[in-house]
Amino acid sequence: MCRKMIGLLSLATVLAAGTAMAGFDRITGDVRASRSDVIAEHGMVATSHPLATQIGLDMLKQGGNAIDAAIAANAALTLMEPTGNGLGGDFFAIIWDADSEQLYGYNGSGRSPKSLTLDWLLEQGYEDIPQRGPLPVSVPGVVDGWFAIHQRFGSASIGDILQPSIDYARNGHPLPELIAWYWERSVPILSEWPGFVEQFTIDGRAPRAGEIWKNPYFADTLEILVEEGRDGFYKGELARRIADYMAANGGFLSYEDLAAHEGDWIDPVSTKYRGVDVWQLPPNGQGIAGLQILNILEAFDLASYGFGSPEHVHLFVEAKKLAFEDRARHYADLDFMEVDVGWLISKEYAAERRELIDMNRAARAVEAGHPALNQGDTINLSVADRHGNMVSLIQSNYRGMGSGMTPPRSGFILQNRGEMFVLKKGHPNTYAPGKRPFHTIIPAFLTKDGKPWVSFGLMGGGMQPQGHAQIVINLVDFGMGLQAAGDAPRIHHAGSTEPTGQALQMRDGGTVNLESGFPYETVRALMKKGHRIQWALGPYGGYQAVMRDHEHGVYRGASESRKDGQAAGY
Repeated sequence: MCRKMIGLLSLATVLAAGTAMAGFDRITGDVRASRSDVIAEHGMVATSHPLATQIGLDMLKQGGNAIDAAIAANAALTLMEPTGNGLGGDFFAIIWDADSEQLYGYNGSGRSPKSLTLDWLLEQGYEDIPQRGPLPVSVPGVVDGWFAIHQRFGSASIGDILQPSIDYARNGHPLPELIAWYWERSVPILSEWPGFVEQFTIDGRAPRAGEIWKNPYFADTLEILVEEGRDGFYKGELARRIADYMAANGGFLSYEDLAAHEGDWIDPVSTKYRGVDVWQLPPNGQGIAGLQILNILEAFDLASYGFGSPEHVHLFVEAKKLAFEDRARHYADLDFMEVDVGWLISKEYAAERRELIDMNRAARAVEAGHPALNQGDTINLSVADRHGNMVSLIQSNYRGMGSGMTPPRSGFILQNRGEMFVLKKGHPNTYAPGKRPFHTIIPAFLTKDGKPWVSFGLMGGGMQPQGHAQIVINLVDFGMGLQAAGDAPRIHHAGSTEPTGQALQMRDGGTVNLESGFPYETVRALMKKGHRIQWALGPYGGYQAVMRDHEHGVYRGASESRKDGQAAGY
């Protein structure tokens, strides 16, 4: 039997098994949910680590608001899930403020070193910025982000917010299974960089599932933040320590780069999808790709086709291809981006792009429009409080544990987000000193009739806009509950042009990865349309969500079944 046929039979077996499991009739009546929604009246926290969820929940119970709890939970995750985020990474948030009844966005991404130039990189023979080591390091933005949102909306003291993470860093915490799995695979890759082995291994190996992990240097770093505020990270002795370390190891990130950093309050942007307002932050992130996908799909009656039908999957993949070509060609730091965001997410532009979809045939290649990812490990969390405030927060070191560059006595690793720059003159995302790179991490928020509805995120590099659109479709078109919307099998299309210039154009239509649970009849129909189908290499994404149930005055929470996390309320 030929290898191709064996692969197809294996795919059929996996999908059939998933379909059978999906048919299990839960008592809630929602067969796709791994468990029922969590429901509570006064507050809700959903994160990818149960201990971080409990820290956020404790902050709410002690009188803190959703902003305090979000920072507390994020601080815990920087300690407990260094495989997905860290103090050396960047930060974005969308906040619903109950007092003003408005959404606020914060872009906490850092810029490239001012002393590193495109000409130097090209002279050294680089065609792409390396994945790890000193060159992809950009200014970390998370600490500034914490203090910015706390100053504007927080109520508890920074000391009270960070103390639980300080205690866990000094006394230790047991490692969950999935984080241990990722950590073990990171150690061989990052061990060559100075400081990593000393601070992120036990005798040269990764900590194991269930083993107690301590990070006393990280506790010291958090105590600096309590005592000195955000300037303790960007202008104090810690900033000089980071800069000296980078200079000693071939890096360009300087004390001046750190001291000059400021994040930005920005207005979220939105599109209306079947009566629901879907909110994202504008570039340098990729969130508007999710809005473009939804705009293209709005003209098709997905509900009548049904979840998992050939039409559902085909239309989603084709809309994604179109949006991602724009993502590759146009998205960048807004100070360097020439294309108008309003036009990219307009209904008129979506109508133009929609005309390129053939219902009977998969597109082999598409071009970016001419208007008037990637691997990434990330955390996202959602929090809501008794006052009605809600926070969607996402934070990352980008590729796994980051660059591997681990400043002495710091307890954290610097990010490698600068890898996302393009080393080709004329591209919107071309490297430049003091520029923000293209970003994959994106928070999301849904409102209905001007009221907050769902705070959510779904991490995972280039999966994020695809995942965001699928969550909205599952909730709105297919009427799923909050947990089921995240547990339902996911579609992942790979092979679109990347914003890093790593591919000039999508070739041969890319590959459609399907998680188990899609009918084999759908797979066969997609293959007849010309799609290249492959069973999931994922899991794809990590979803956390909180929903406001205005009818009953309660919150619903959901946490990703593919992660170690938990949703909990009180």
